[in-house]
Amino acid sequence: NIKSAKKRMELSRVANARNRANRSRIKTAIRRVREAEDLDTAQARLREAVALLDRAATKRLLHPNRASRIKSRLSRHIAAL
Repeated sequence: NIKSAKKRMELSRVANARNRANRSRIKTAIRRVREAEDLDTAQARLREAVALLDRAATKRLLHPNRASRIKSRLSRHIAAL
């Protein structure tokens, strides 16, 4: 019933929705890199995915080491193409 508690609940609900949307965008970008047929498309999509991962790591949405690991795996995947 405390006003500040209600405000924190609303703010955490907004942040939760934002975080979920951003994580979903990252997962989609990663999937698009993996599903790319040709090298040019894969490299373009990798740039987008890396930008999203870097931003998420900076804002601590993902752990920086996890973001780095994902980028490394995607780069290896593209090198295999």
